[in-house]
Amino acid sequence: MSKKSSNASGIVLLAKQPGITSFSSLFAVKKALETSKVGHTGTLDSFAQGLLIVCVGNMTRLASHITAFDKTYEAVIQFGKETDTLDPTGNVIETSELPALSDLKKSIQKFTGPLLQAPPSYSALWVNGTRASDLMRKGVQVELDKREINVFSSSLLEIKTEDGKNIIFNDDTPSKNEISSCLSDFSNIRVQFARVKFHVSKGTYIRSLARDIALDCKSRGHLIGLLRTEIGSFKLENSAGFSLLKKFTIDDAVKNLSEIKYEKDNTENENNSKPDKGKKLDDETFHFLMSEIKNKITDVTKEVASECGFQTAVIKDVYLSDFQNGKKLYTKMFLTEPDKEGKYAVFSEGQKFSGLFSFENRRFKYEYVISEK
Repeated sequence: MSKKSSNASGIVLLAKQPGITSFSSLFAVKKALETSKVGHTGTLDSFAQGLLIVCVGNMTRLASHITAFDKTYEAVIQFGKETDTLDPTGNVIETSELPALSDLKKSIQKFTGPLLQAPPSYSALWVNGTRASDLMRKGVQVELDKREINVFSSSLLEIKTEDGKNIIFNDDTPSKNEISSCLSDFSNIRVQFARVKFHVSKGTYIRSLARDIALDCKSRGHLIGLLRTEIGSFKLENSAGFSLLKKFTIDDAVKNLSEIKYEKDNTENENNSKPDKGKKLDDETFHFLMSEIKNKITDVTKEVASECGFQTAVIKDVYLSDFQNGKKLYTKMFLTEPDKEGKYAVFSEGQKFSGLFSFENRRFKYEYVISEK
């Protein structure tokens, strides 16, 4: 990367590819925009794929706010086995019978609404100054306290049965063409894999949902595939690199996982068992992705500011330079005078996001300013 850093500032919607770490995914953004000042708003595990929101330049100040947005996922759960990490990177610690479809459907609906959830022991949460996952790898058993979450909705999209049949669901009901007469009795259908859609609050672990749903339907399970499709109002289909993602189905998730493991095994053999650093995109794909990043970088809108919990204020053009230079603010400087306490996102009359201020006790306090380029 060039040592020269640009003044790029904005938000990039990025489609993370499976087999690449979230951190490595940021390299394309840094290279495309010639900046090292980037930060994503929620990690996806290496095997997972989908939407990453990357804040660039001055917009990194918004990362913590965007992290709090609701998220929507499609998850592929494998039943009959539970791993210590609750995902495909771990070791199998429990086995069980496969669940009945009728029990699975009830369990998926049961785990909706406000819930108390135990996070995975292998997680980035801190325990007495050390990450829980690091303690677990050292042989220290960790049990994390349950936390309040909210599963706003969940629906069954697809299953693969014990005998290898795939059934697609629409509105949680399979079409008549999807089930043969021999499968008409749901109680006799045993589920090997299920693809489930979840709309959840901040802090929800899909791995834990997979574990808890499996246990509730008298089985064991772990996550083998994950696709993040939405973060707040941001959607995956609008992201740079979306066209590079393959269709997300149970069969594709299983195939993708085997390919990632194959690449990892080869990498370890070539490097004398050194840990895998994640696969890389070929040059042509990488340059295509950089081009899309340049074309799709966006600014903060009033809608995004509202999702962040900010009120909005439009500053009159005649006073915009005063705001950008940190001069004292007065209510008369805005098209609509601020009247409620709280944080305000400031926009120019041309709807350009210009910064943030707090308004308390009828007094203004600068949070930060973004100059026009």
